[in-house]
Amino acid sequence: MGWLTKFFRGSTHKISEGQYHNKPAEETAWNGPSSPAVVTDVLSEFDNDDIAHAISLSLLEEEQRKAKAIEKDIHLEEDEQLARAIQESLNVESPPRARENGSVNGGNAYQPLQFMFSSGFRTCAGCHSEIGHGRFLSCMGAVWHPECFRCHSCSQPIYDYEFSMSGNYPYHKTCYKERFHPKCDVCKQFIPTNMNGLIEYRAHPFWLQKYCPSHEVDGTPRCCSCERMEPRESRYVLLDDGRKLCLECLDSAVMDTSECQPLYLEIQEFYEGLNMKVEQQVPLLLVERQALNEAMEGEKTGHHHLPETRGLCLSEEQTVSTILRRPRMAGNKVMEMITEPYRLTRRCEVTAILILYGLPRLLTGSILAHEMMHAWLRLKGYRTLSPDVEEGICQVLAHMWIESEIMAGSGSNGASTSSSSAPTSSKKGGRSQFERKLGDFFKHQIESDTSMAYGDGFRAGNRAVLQYGLKRTLEHIRLTGTFPF
Repeated sequence: MGWLTKFFRGSTHKISEGQYHNKPAEETAWNGPSSPAVVTDVLSEFDNDDIAHAISLSLLEEEQRKAKAIEKDIHLEEDEQLARAIQESLNVESPPRARENGSVNGGNAYQPLQFMFSSGFRTCAGCHSEIGHGRFLSCMGAVWHPECFRCHSCSQPIYDYEFSMSGNYPYHKTCYKERFHPKCDVCKQFIPTNMNGLIEYRAHPFWLQKYCPSHEVDGTPRCCSCERMEPRESRYVLLDDGRKLCLECLDSAVMDTSECQPLYLEIQEFYEGLNMKVEQQVPLLLVERQALNEAMEGEKTGHHHLPETRGLCLSEEQTVSTILRRPRMAGNKVMEMITEPYRLTRRCEVTAILILYGLPRLLTGSILAHEMMHAWLRLKGYRTLSPDVEEGICQVLAHMWIESEIMAGSGSNGASTSSSSAPTSSKKGGRSQFERKLGDFFKHQIESDTSMAYGDGFRAGNRAVLQYGLKRTLEHIRLTGTFPF
């Protein structure tokens, strides 16, 4: 009510400090000093009920005044907390700045807005509880308690100036690099960036072994069988002719002539299953690289797969040095190689088949299957074939044998996708997972060869065999010297 407001607004003292005559208090209450006599005269004008009513109203407003004072104190306390929060914000480090995945250090950087105090109801995206007064972060489209914004890898809070992201997850820069930055499979170090700031590395097309480009020119050796580079923490076996062989390929390596004879019998059985039996007994010899190169120089005819020949079908009489006994291993080096000269005499169109020693069984077998086809062609009178036709059809037979071995090793009874349904050999048990992978690699090598004779020749020959069959293709080659199309 307006009059009560005017009645008590003028002073906080006793009632006697103001008068009420149905006029505004500012006109009558403060004209002169008060005295007991005046108070008595004023009170005499009111009856007892009016006095009691006025006193109760006075007490009510006093209580309201005290309540407002308490509320004011609360607001002052909140203002002080707000001021302290602002002061703290001036003393903290800069907020994290994120890097998206995609570049060297994690992508494009941005600096999220960091609020140092809350101005309303906010929920932390980490703990899902309300964020009260104090610091919080705003990034990734959400708000966080500083201690709730954590690395997805190590689960520790991110207090760094910058952070990286992969997908919708934040990472410390160091954690991101450890988890996503590619490491070299050779030196085990992070692959360095090139002059443009991009990560550049090499990778084997089959094994997908990643390595620094520098290892292609720093003398890092490769396995002569599987072509993988030698990792720093392991050592390949050094053969006496300078080649290096990884330990996995060494497990199934054929090391001397007598050890290769059972495999030779398997290849002969493979040809018999194709109705292509080699009637003559052609000697098979395992030799060192130097002996193979010397024999190749003494051969007047034949096509050779550069840069290195690993098998040879001879037609000339000459003397070659063959490996008589499996060499002894001393650490990571082959020792005590025992060889003997072997005189080749010409009893038919083929004098011998030479195979480079120290190669895994599957690779040795595919080379032997290739050279056996050379022998079969010469013994059957195919003498004037072009390199792409002769080498191509020999590669088809090597590919067929490898594929039969892969299928036999996997226990598959399904139809072969090779150029013919060839029989499988009986000696297949106990093949390791790596050896099965190695078979896939040798098959891939034949299929992806880029040379004109071995690569293009194989693909043309394989298409012909798939379309017309092996027998009709060989008959067409005998008549025309070309593959049927």
